Parts: sequence; C-alpha cells; structure tokens
Amino acid sequence: MYKELFDLTGKCTIVTGGAQGLGMHMATALAEMGSDIVIADKNVELAKITAKKIKELGIETIGIKVDVTKKDEVQSMVETVVGEFGKIDVLLNNAGIVKHIDAEMMEYEDWLEVIDVNLNGIFLVAQAVGRVMIKQKKGSIINTSSAAGLIVPYPQSQTSYNASKAGVIQLTKSLASEWAKHNIRVNTIAPGYMSVGVAKPYFEEKGEMVRRWLSMTPMNRPGEGEELGGIAIYLASDASSFVTGGVFVLDGGLSIW
Repeated sequence: MYKELFDLTGKCTIVTGGAQGLGMHMATALAEMGSDIVIADKNVELAKITAKKIKELGIETIGIKVDVTKKDEVQSMVETVVGEFGKIDVLLNNAGIVKHIDAEMMEYEDWLEVIDVNLNGIFLVAQAVGRVMIKQKKGSIINTSSAAGLIVPYPQSQTSYNASKAGVIQLTKSLASEWAKHNIRVNTIAPGYMSVGVAKPYFEEKGEMVRRWLSMTPMNRPGEGEELGGIAIYLASDASSFVTGGVFVLDGGLSIW
C-alpha cells in the first residue's frame, strides 16, 4: 500500500529553475519515482542538458526556456507542457535568486529584481499552472521558500531575499486556502543552508561566513541536495493527500535557535 502512495509513475512535473542546484536534485528524485519531468529554466541550454541526463532514468523529459517574471513566457511554457504531456500533475515552483546588499545601499532596481523573481515569479507560474489544475480538478504545487522566510539569517545582508521568501510562505497558505475546493494542494519547502544552489560558492570557499552559518545550525553541517528529495517526493505523491498549506522546514535546526 505505502509503496503505491509514493509512486509517481505516469505523472507530469514541471520544475522551474530546474537546470541546476536544488531544482535539479528535486527533479531527479521525482524522476526516480517515475514522474515525467519538464525542466523549465531561463538558461535553456543547461535545461536541455539536465533534461537529457534525467531522461536516462527511463522517463520522458523536455527542457524549455522560461523567464518566470514574464507572463507571456510562463503562459507559453504551460501551453507547451499541456501540448506535450496532456496535463500537469505537479509543479515544483523553484526559480529564485539572492543578492547580498546592505538595505541602506540597495538600489531599488536590485530590490525589485529579487522580489520579481522570488515572489512575483512564484505567483505567475502558480497562477498559470493552477488554471490547468482547476480544470483537471487535481494537482500538487510545491513552492520553494526558505528558512530565511521564517528567521533572519546572519551575518549576510539579504533583506530583499528574506522578505520575498516570507511572501512565498504566505502566498502558499493563501493559495492552499483558495484552491482546496479544487482538490489542489499547495505546500512549500523551506530549506536552510544547502551545499548546492545559491550557497554553493560560499561552502566551496569555506570562509568565515560559512563558519558562522554552521555555528548557528544545531546539526553543524549544510544540507545536501539529495536530502530535499524525500520531502519533494512526499508532497508530489498521494502520500500527502491530506496535506495543504504546509511549511516543510529542512534546515538542520537553524530556525529553532
């Protein structure tokens, strides 16, 4: 019974920002459980390369270009996926960026760029995919937020990132409330410091900032990309059929201190 609950065979999943980092790892996890995968990324060449690698797992994949801040591109992506696969079962809404700039020094354009990608982009993709799922009368949307949406990480200055990720958490809950009647579940994964993704260069340098990060993390280590796979599979699958509006924190204990 329980093996069947986690089985994703025959499902179609879109992963935005899936060409590398956290998105790539979660896409691979869902593919291993049988889901067909759409790697949607601004870097279309890398998206196609990643899709080709994941296809070796025996599922269908495509890599397509999308800038999540462009409404027309988002809509085109959705239409392409529906045309190719006939449906969208799961959205892993993952594209995001970070800028470490002191608030008093930040140009308004920098603030807008982070909010546009991390929050507006999450909404635009969720809205476009949500319309398809409403017609289907089912679906699972998994937004990537961050532990930074719950606490203020230190010592880096990233006010725009923190605010955007807090917005994703509240957006997730709001969409979950609105779309539960359509049998659409909306949840968010909130990672802490991970050795892949936007923090990867810092862990490779192993500098003072990383030492501070780990000193504030009870498990005293970063998360690995593979450690996101389990929760992604759970939220994509029927195993989480009674779960919506949830914030699933994977941070090694960072947010408890």
